[in-house]
Amino acid sequence: MRATFHAQLDELVTDLVRMTRLAGQMMTNAAIALHQGDVALAEVVIAKRDQMNAMHDDTEQRCIILLARRPPVAGDLRAVVAALRAVGHLKRMGNLARHIALIARLKHPNPMTAAEVRPVLARMSLLASQFAEDAALVIERQEFGSESQLAEADHEVDALRRHLFGILFAEDWPHGVEQAVDAALIGRYYERFADHAVAVAAEARYLPTRRTPEPHGLETGCPRR
Repeated sequence: MRATFHAQLDELVTDLVRMTRLAGQMMTNAAIALHQGDVALAEVVIAKRDQMNAMHDDTEQRCIILLARRPPVAGDLRAVVAALRAVGHLKRMGNLARHIALIARLKHPNPMTAAEVRPVLARMSLLASQFAEDAALVIERQEFGSESQLAEADHEVDALRRHLFGILFAEDWPHGVEQAVDAALIGRYYERFADHAVAVAAEARYLPTRRTPEPHGLETGCPRR
């Protein structure tokens, strides 16, 4: 029973990696759709949110079943709770990427064109997508300590958002209220996406490492033949 429990935990970890990479790809495509006015790509991102939600619901249900079928020891309980928390962050990441895609669709054929903010938003989108891949690698490789580096890198996203606000609230901003509001929202979505990616990486510390099955007979002390 315990071996089965751990095998199911390992499957959850594998699915968390898949979900994290899906969220990162959604954000990458949403940013491209926004900056290039690609409505078709925006629609792909919007549709992918349903896939992310289905994966979230499935993973959440499996975590609940794991807890119900076998009362875990403390370490296993912490791992399941970490998976539940991580999958919640991932669902929000999918929603944030969808928000960007919705803005791209809504503003077509007039994408965000203000030269002052495009480089800032492009850098924020790049960092957000990279954070998702970094979080996936933390979960996949169990490289503890990397999540701390990711949290440090998140400071750049915060600094970029402050810089963005400085541009938007400057007295010489020439593009009107609507573009300022759009840019502020987009910057907020990128920042929140990055924050959730950092949180996912932090939960990886409590997830189980990959287990290599012992050769038959070693667990009981029986000699190998």
